[in-house]
Amino acid sequence: MQQRLIVRVLLSAWIVVLLGSCSPFSKLQKHGTDDEKYKGAVQYYKKGDWYRAGILFEELIPVLKGSTESEMAQFYYAYTQYHQQQYLLSATLFKKFYETFARSDYAQEAMYMYALSLYKDTPGFNLDQSNTLTATSALQDFINAYPSSQYRDDCTKMILELRRKLERKAYEKAVLYYKTSGFNIASYKSSVIAINNFQKEFPDSEYNEELAYLKFDAQYSLAKNSLETKQKERYQEAIGYYQAFVDKYPNSKFVKQAEKMYETSQKEIERMDKLEKEKQQPKPDPNRPSKVTAANE
Repeated sequence: MQQRLIVRVLLSAWIVVLLGSCSPFSKLQKHGTDDEKYKGAVQYYKKGDWYRAGILFEELIPVLKGSTESEMAQFYYAYTQYHQQQYLLSATLFKKFYETFARSDYAQEAMYMYALSLYKDTPGFNLDQSNTLTATSALQDFINAYPSSQYRDDCTKMILELRRKLERKAYEKAVLYYKTSGFNIASYKSSVIAINNFQKEFPDSEYNEELAYLKFDAQYSLAKNSLETKQKERYQEAIGYYQAFVDKYPNSKFVKQAEKMYETSQKEIERMDKLEKEKQQPKPDPNRPSKVTAANE
């Protein structure tokens, strides 16, 4: 029974191979002339058969080098990979095209498709954003090169979308440092630094109100858990962050929580100032004779 099943499977596989070898595409690929293959590749391309068109164009490009068909073969081949969602490969091919055929009527479109391919390959905000930075740069380079292009508005929209992705990534990073800061002093410091960087990079972000509060909270906690010798300076920095926060967001939902930490910070600074003054006061000399007062008359 098992042997019969194996025979049937092998027979089915042989039939598939046989039918495939007799297909028009297979015949064209094996026996067609370069001219026939090129025309066939264009026909497959126009039908949207990106896979077969791509195979033929890939085989033709080396042999068409220097011919009039070479330019379009490379251009079409790049598109076949784009439509098959091979975005990194299509980006490479489109870039090679506009660098090789800089004077081509399709050079502008190829540069746009290079940037679009990179945009399509960008990951979600929770992953590494190196590709997002590369795509953003490519889109901006296109706008700079072709400021009046029909693709300009699309590029602008994509840049804004990618910046929002970078913004979300930076926000999540800053919040993660804050959430883990309870474990060690270094995380408090990292949280403050990450939020400072975020505020500089994204000054108009919707996350800045929350992050301004978290920065104050992290700095307050840093001061509270620091050595006595560093507490005063760090509480003073925390108060500075508090004042910046309430000045910009006086009606924030975080104000009441921030006020409690602010009051504690002030009290701690006052306590430390008092201790410093006490230390600076001269101590009485135990060897000095006590003051003699005159006897009452």
